Amino acid sequence: MKFSRQVNSAVTEVSIQGLLGQHPRIEKRQLDVQLDEFLARLQQHREQGVPAYQTYRQLRQEIIEREREQLRLEEFKPRPLSSFVRNKLINQVYLPMIGDNLAKQMGTVGDSKRTDLLGMLLLISPPGYGKTTLLEYLAQRLGLVFMKINCPTLGHNVVSIDPEEAPNATSKQELHKLNLALEMGNNVLLYLDDIQHSHPEFLQKFISLADGQRKIEGVWRGRSKTYDLRGKRFCIAMAGNPYTESGEAFKIPDMLANRADIYNLGDVLSGREEVFALSYIENSLTSNAVLAPLANREPEDVYRFIRLAQGEEVPSSEFSHSYSSSDMNEIINVLQKLFTVQDVLLKVNQQYIASAAQADHYRSEPPFKLQGSYRNMNKLAEKIVSVMNDKELDDLISDHYQGEAQTLTQGAEENLLKLADLRGILTPEQQARWNTIKAEFSRRQSLGGEEDGAAQRLINQTSLIATHLDKVQKVLTQSVTLWARQQTSHSKADNLGTTLLPSLDTLNQHLGAIQHTLKDIPVAQPAQDHLSSSLKQISQVLEQAHTKVEVINTIPDALGHTIEQLVGMIDATLLPLVHDLERKSRMDLILWNRLKDVSETLKEVHKEVFVQGQHLRRRNQKPLT
Repeated sequence: MKFSRQVNSAVTEVSIQGLLGQHPRIEKRQLDVQLDEFLARLQQHREQGVPAYQTYRQLRQEIIEREREQLRLEEFKPRPLSSFVRNKLINQVYLPMIGDNLAKQMGTVGDSKRTDLLGMLLLISPPGYGKTTLLEYLAQRLGLVFMKINCPTLGHNVVSIDPEEAPNATSKQELHKLNLALEMGNNVLLYLDDIQHSHPEFLQKFISLADGQRKIEGVWRGRSKTYDLRGKRFCIAMAGNPYTESGEAFKIPDMLANRADIYNLGDVLSGREEVFALSYIENSLTSNAVLAPLANREPEDVYRFIRLAQGEEVPSSEFSHSYSSSDMNEIINVLQKLFTVQDVLLKVNQQYIASAAQADHYRSEPPFKLQGSYRNMNKLAEKIVSVMNDKELDDLISDHYQGEAQTLTQGAEENLLKLADLRGILTPEQQARWNTIKAEFSRRQSLGGEEDGAAQRLINQTSLIATHLDKVQKVLTQSVTLWARQQTSHSKADNLGTTLLPSLDTLNQHLGAIQHTLKDIPVAQPAQDHLSSSLKQISQVLEQAHTKVEVINTIPDALGHTIEQLVGMIDATLLPLVHDLERKSRMDLILWNRLKDVSETLKEVHKEVFVQGQHLRRRNQKPLT
C-alpha cells in the first residue's frame, strides 16, 4: 500500500535564550529543544515518571498518617471547653499578666524584639479554677501546639525525662510527648499540669530552660540531644495546687520558682475583689438552664441583670435582647440565689488559701481542705431553681459539702464544723464540739508530731507544763495584788468576789491544762492523783463562788492546797525527770540546752508559786471587813 506524502518545511529544534534557573538542561542561560528527543523524554515521563510520582505521593501520605497516629498529633490541638466564659476577670487581670510572661518567653514583635528570652509561667490555685482551660484557650488563640504533660501519670518516682527510664507504659508515653515538644521547637506551649504530684528532682530539669540559656537536655528516639530554644516561639507553663494528694504543703525547687512568674488564680488580687467575686457568677452561667441563654448573648445583658438582682433599677430599653416579664423575674430570682452561694464559696476559698499558706507547726486549728472553686459553683448552680426558698438553698449547700467531706482521707468532722463556723450557723452543741477539737489540736501541736523522737516529745510536754505554770504564777501575783488592794480599801466581799473571779477562772483553766498534759507524761501516779484531787476541789469552790460570793473566803485554802500539790509534783516527778533526760542527752547540745532552759523555768516557777501561796494564806487569816 502506498501512502501519500507531502514534504513541508518545519523547525524540529529550537534554542531558547536568556533563561535563569538551576535546571540541569539549562547551560549558559540557554535551553536547546529537539523534537525527536523531546517526544522520547515525554513518553518516558508518562510511562515512568508520572506513575512513580503518584506512588511517591501515596507512600508519603501513608507515612504521614502512620506517624501522625503514632505521635498522636490530633491530641495536641488546643480545644477549650465549650463552657469557657471570657469574663471581666480574664480580660482585665489574667490576660495582661499571662500575656506579659508569654511575650517575655517568645519575644515581642518588631524592632523591640527581645533577645534574652527567659522565664516561665507558674499558675497556683486550688482545683477547679480553670488553669488548664485558660492556657488551652490562649494556645488556641496564639496558634500554638498545646503539649500537656499529665504529672499525676508520671508520679513521684520519675526523676528523668528519658522515656526509657520510665517505670511504666503510661509515664513513658508522657515523657515521649515532652521530648516531642522539644523536638518540634517552634510554635509550642509546653504545659506541665498538677506538678504537685511529681518529684522535685524532675522539675529541676527545667531550670536551664526557664533562664537566659533556654537550653534543656532531652532524649529523642534513643539519642540524647541538647535543645537550644533561644529565639524560638516556644514557651513553658506549669500549674499546681497548694496541697498534694496527701494534704501536705506543695513544694517546688527554689531555683525554678525564682525563674517563674507565679500567679494564684484562686486568690483575690488587691483592688480586684469585686471582679473576682463577679467571676463566680459569670462562670456558672452555662451550668444553669435559666441563665445559659445569656452566655450566647450580649455580655452587657448579664451585667444589667446582675444590677437588677442587686436592687438597682435598669430600664428594659437598655437590654440588647427582648425578655418577657416572667423570664426577667426568673433570671433575677436565680441570680439572687447564686449570690448566696457565691458568698459561701468566697469564704471557703479564702479559708482554703489561708490554711494552705500556714506551716503545720504554727496552726491553731486543723487544716481546712474544703474548696470554694468555680467547679463547686457550677455544681451548685445547675441545681438552683427560682422557686427555692432560703432553707432549701441552705440545705443544698450543706448537702454539697457533706458529700465533698466524705472524700477527705481524714478530718471530715472538723472541716464541716469550720464550714458551719464560716457560715455562722453553728449550733451550741457544734460550737462546744468545735472548741474541744481546737483545744485538743493545739495541745497535740505543742506536744510535737510523730516525726519527733520520744525524748523530744517529752521535752515539749514538760515545756508546755512550764508555760502553764508560768501563767499560774502571773495569775497568782495578780490575785494577791487585787486581794491586798481590796483589803486596804475595806471593800465588801461581793466586790472582792467580782474582782477576783475572772483571774481565778483563768487560773483554773491553766491548772486544768496542766492536768490534761500530765496524762501523756509517765510521772508517778500518786502525784497525779493528788493533783487531780486538788484541781477538783478548787473547781468546786470556783463554781460555788460564782453563785455565792461569801465562798470567796474559802478560795485561798483551796489555792494553797493546790499549790502545795504542784510544788510536790515538781519536786518529786518533773524535776528529776528533766534532770534524768539532761544526763542522757549530753551528746546533743541543742537538746541539752533546751532541757536546761525547761529545768530552770520549772525551778523559778516552783519558787514563785510557793511564795504566792504563802501570801494568799496570810491574807486569808485577816477577816474581811
